[in-house]
Order: sequence, then structure tokens, then C-alpha cells
Amino acid sequence: MSDIYDILTPEILDQAVFHKSRRSDNSGSCVEVAENLAATHGVVLVKDTKQPSRPPFAFTVAEWEAFIGGVRDGEFDL
Repeated sequence: MSDIYDILTPEILDQAVFHKSRRSDNSGSCVEVAENLAATHGVVLVKDTKQPSRPPFAFTVAEWEAFIGGVRDGEFDL
């Protein structure tokens, strides 16, 4: 099984369309998500807006869906 990061060529990263989380505020502490590559490349990208020079984190669609399901179920509530 190949590493998900192996497919993240500059050409694919250029196709990513990031949007801010609806829960983000104006403090600059937010994340941006690119889900548009899920259907074509099987990957969801997440980046930290405070560190724009860092590459995005990459998740498989299954990993992303599990994370979102956990958020909705309150698994990460403090």
C-alpha cells in the first residue's frame, strides 16, 4: 500500500480548492479544507492558516469521514 502523500504532486496540489471551516473566527486560528480532490484522487487536504508555508495534511476519504463522524458524535468534546 502506498503512502497517501506519494500522490500529492505539485500538479495535484494546484487543483486543491480550500475553504475555511464554518467554525473559524477572525482570530487567524482556523483550518482550511480541500474536499474537491476526494472523488478524483481519494484524498482530503487540511491546512493550518497560521502556517501557510507548510504542506497540507492529507487524509483518505475513509479517514476524513471517520473524523467528521467522530466530531458529529461528540468524541472530541472537551
